Amino acid sequence: MSQTQNLLEVHNIEISFGGLKAVNDFSMVVKRNEIVGLIGPNGAGKTTCFNIISHFYKPDSGRIIFDGVELTHKGTDKVIQLGLARTFQNVELFKSMTVLENLLVGQHTQMKHSVFSDALSLPFSRKADRKAREYGMQILATLGIEAYAHSVVKNLPFGIQKMVETARALVSKPKLILLDEPAAGSNPNETHKLAALIRRLRDDFGVAILLVEHDMALVMDICDRIYVLDFGKKIAEGEPSVIQNDKNVIEAYLGDSEEILD
Repeated sequence: MSQTQNLLEVHNIEISFGGLKAVNDFSMVVKRNEIVGLIGPNGAGKTTCFNIISHFYKPDSGRIIFDGVELTHKGTDKVIQLGLARTFQNVELFKSMTVLENLLVGQHTQMKHSVFSDALSLPFSRKADRKAREYGMQILATLGIEAYAHSVVKNLPFGIQKMVETARALVSKPKLILLDEPAAGSNPNETHKLAALIRRLRDDFGVAILLVEHDMALVMDICDRIYVLDFGKKIAEGEPSVIQNDKNVIEAYLGDSEEILD
């Protein structure tokens, strides 16, 4: 496995829907232990890029390399096994299952035992299940939500569900987490805690972060570098101070330009 500085490399990806080019010749890099933002106006193609990187969409052209491995033609399960996890804007959890059960599902790619060993309840299967539960509880404790371990997800507030989804991504022991609108629905206090959490993911777990986010204060505060999309095409990239003063970015956001500059 490659140990180059670049963890994720996206080369010239393109995709069209119904003749409309949603992503146009987009390239980016995420380095190890880096927090990178992907921003742009509504409809700019940000989530489409996420869906391509995480293999929910197959690009019409272009290449994706993750930790030295060509991902372009790999299946979604293989992508997860290699260490790439994601969350979703609208939270994609098993709502009728408990929090801990969701985290057990999140560890399935790491578990080596078979369906037959599970059915027979063999000793090594029971041991693996116990370890998975212990690790799930450890992650919940790290995120400060262990009290919800046995709560059914659909009964929890949206903000807690977002944390559970982050925990589920984390239990797969990823090298990179894609966070899709992690601050959506959060109040300022919750957003402040989220910023601290994202830094902890990077610092304590050694996880790189790529996030799509509309909260510009959060993006400018935590990101090492930022890419900006508009109508599916990259219009700027660089450190937050560069992006804040980029004329193309300000023009793309139009009425939101003050938010970018703050």
